[in-house]
Amino acid sequence: MTTAQSAGAPGSDDRVERAGLDVYAPLAAFVEDEALPGTGIDADAFWGGLASIIADLTPENRRLLGVRDELQAAIDQYHKDQPGLPDPAKYTEFLREIGYLVEEPADFTITTTKVDTEVADVAGPQLVVPLLNARFAINAANARWGSLYDALYGTDAIADEGELARGTEFNTARAAEVVRRGREILDQSVPLESGSHADATAYRVEDGALRVDIAGADSAAGTTTGLADPSAFVGYTGDAAAPATVLLVHNKLHLELVVDHSGAIGSTDSAGVQDIVVESAISTIMDLEDSVAAVVPADKVLGYRNWRELVSGTLTEEVTKNGRTFTRSLNPDREYTGADGTPLVLPGRSLLWIRNVGHLMRTDAVKDAEGQDVFEGILDAAITALGTLPDLSGERAGTNSREGSIYVVKPKMHGPAEVAFAAELFSRVEALLGLEHGTIKMGIMDEERRTTVNLRAAIAEAADRVAFINTGFLDRTGDEIHTSLHAGVVLPKGQIKGLELMAAYETANVDAGLRAGFSGKAQIGKGMWAAPDLMADMLEQKGAHPRTGANTAWVPSPTAATLHALHYLEVDVDAVRAEITGREPQSVDPILVPPLTDQDLSDDDVRSSLDDNVQSILGYVVRWIDQGVGCSKVPDINGIALMEDRATLRISSQLLANWLHHGVITVADVDDALQRLAPVVDEQNAGDPNYEALIGEDGPGVAFRAARALIVEGADQPNGYTEPILHRMRREKLGAPPQV
Repeated sequence: MTTAQSAGAPGSDDRVERAGLDVYAPLAAFVEDEALPGTGIDADAFWGGLASIIADLTPENRRLLGVRDELQAAIDQYHKDQPGLPDPAKYTEFLREIGYLVEEPADFTITTTKVDTEVADVAGPQLVVPLLNARFAINAANARWGSLYDALYGTDAIADEGELARGTEFNTARAAEVVRRGREILDQSVPLESGSHADATAYRVEDGALRVDIAGADSAAGTTTGLADPSAFVGYTGDAAAPATVLLVHNKLHLELVVDHSGAIGSTDSAGVQDIVVESAISTIMDLEDSVAAVVPADKVLGYRNWRELVSGTLTEEVTKNGRTFTRSLNPDREYTGADGTPLVLPGRSLLWIRNVGHLMRTDAVKDAEGQDVFEGILDAAITALGTLPDLSGERAGTNSREGSIYVVKPKMHGPAEVAFAAELFSRVEALLGLEHGTIKMGIMDEERRTTVNLRAAIAEAADRVAFINTGFLDRTGDEIHTSLHAGVVLPKGQIKGLELMAAYETANVDAGLRAGFSGKAQIGKGMWAAPDLMADMLEQKGAHPRTGANTAWVPSPTAATLHALHYLEVDVDAVRAEITGREPQSVDPILVPPLTDQDLSDDDVRSSLDDNVQSILGYVVRWIDQGVGCSKVPDINGIALMEDRATLRISSQLLANWLHHGVITVADVDDALQRLAPVVDEQNAGDPNYEALIGEDGPGVAFRAARALIVEGADQPNGYTEPILHRMRREKLGAPPQV
């Protein structure tokens, strides 16, 4: 999967004045001609209110970034003075003295209200999708329901070998195995009172109950049974005596049996079951941050417009596939006859969050009264909330949130003060738009070490609006490497994930959420499965996430969501939480142990790791810089395709920056690897007609230079973030002026 499309060059001269702000004209037009009409909000009032928010909050935003730099400088000096693994007690005391560690708050419970059931109550998969790509966004929103048969048949979830190999023609043996696995899942999730779904010959509804005919030992005999738990039957469509679909539920997730005796599969099935549809992506994060390359104002307008149309239910995209062109749109809700005979309506789409950017970056989409680019996170909060208003009132109200809430994920916050700042920003936006306090729900990404070790205090700062915490282990790893840059040589990235510090981090996150009363009010999430082609491995490994007590986890595709949903059918997260709530909270001590190697790395290990990281950096950056692709499937050194975004780039660039700083590798080694692997990446992209070679006839291109800068200048980047270099070089590629 690749997410294409930047919206193009910025048109920097196309600007208008609004309330003392210098605004990119297409953004002003979007606000005034599309977003404000029907809201009752006057354009002058909106721009004046936004100008006040920018003027009031910019100094604090700037101050908080200064605190980040001051704390990092103090930690750098500590490790320079005392290299190697620090003494735990002394290190903890030092972090308290400089204000990096804050006092734990007394016990508290979050008071967030009006939270949709997809966030508050149902455990299931979560997608994260780049918002600039309308096709991907629509597919993700529609991934609330997915075909289990397609997911099994089309991936390595069923071994792709021997008689089960997919091949180019339809494989009846593989299809039979898909059906067998489907019946096995039904027997595990919604078992019959007697017998197996594998022997079902018919499903029908009698007196509000599901009745299932089961084949007997010989073809002339049989029996009729029901569900072991009759309440697992919740509805159907069609004729009760011969329903077209049968709706079942287990662990609050629905399964739909599609019955079609004339279908390609149903005609060969004893009960006519054509498919099993699984409730899959319960929620989706529409991303304006790590998975997009939103660098110039036109990119921001595209994202804002896509978001407004998504939550209004009106977003469409013309798609050409297999020589056929059609319009893709958002699915309607699903209508059934309930078990009690009354109408039953279930959501047809995923509950949507939007991920704004963090506190660091600025955008020239709007310039303040001093001519400075405004902080992008402030603009995102105002414009995305404005774009959500059709979902809160009017004829399209409830298209996304039936509780009337706006769901915003706020990434890359460092500690409680930055969460408090985001909460204040959201309060100011609510006042601007005439919304009730707490309408904007906050998702706190637990992906920076200062947030991890102060998570309960961070949650407390948004206790009346927090609806999500999530462990983003990718960014968390990048921040860990940068924070401890001067302590010593860090381990190769593949070894860091297995350290005690990462296990302790994951546990501490769940503990903090449960202790704050998240059950029934908010999501506790886990990070991304980054190998979209390795679904068998995902099925084997990602079942660990619901067993931690987390009620959601990220997956890279709708198909992966359908398969990951099987884990939530298998594991009752509520029961897990009942077992672990009240356990001794995870200590912060192992989380503060830097991921340093305790032995010299072999030449082979260094060379292999250098090449692996350089290849992934080049493979990701060349699409980001040259084509504006923010999320790519990039082959690693072994040819395994991995989902790459700025979080994975942060790890690779910071690891090599660390090794460069400590002399494990040299700049000459980096340059040699870049030169050797650029042709490899070029070859991997040979089928892309829009691709530009990393090194052209005139020498290294902008993308090549960006990849090198991320490594060589990595130690000096704020908190190890990749955005400053990527944005600068992407703007150079587009011919856009430098930011102010």
